[in-house]
Amino acid sequence: MLYVTLEPCAMCAGAIVLARVSRVVYAATDPKAGAAGSVFDVLAEPRLNHRPEVAGGLLAEESAGLLRGFFATRR
Repeated sequence: MLYVTLEPCAMCAGAIVLARVSRVVYAATDPKAGAAGSVFDVLAEPRLNHRPEVAGGLLAEESAGLLRGFFATRR
């Protein structure tokens, strides 16, 4: 099982499929590069040999705020 704050990108989603992670739980969606349903849906692609269970949007506002705050201090 994998818990992340931001929806996985295409590269991360590919690694999740290849590692055969059973479940992915993410908080905030990524409308620019998300690959778990926002832009692409790599994790539900029927042509791949593994499809993890996916739950998204859990504590989305809190997580988005944490991410914004973190990157604001880096700029």
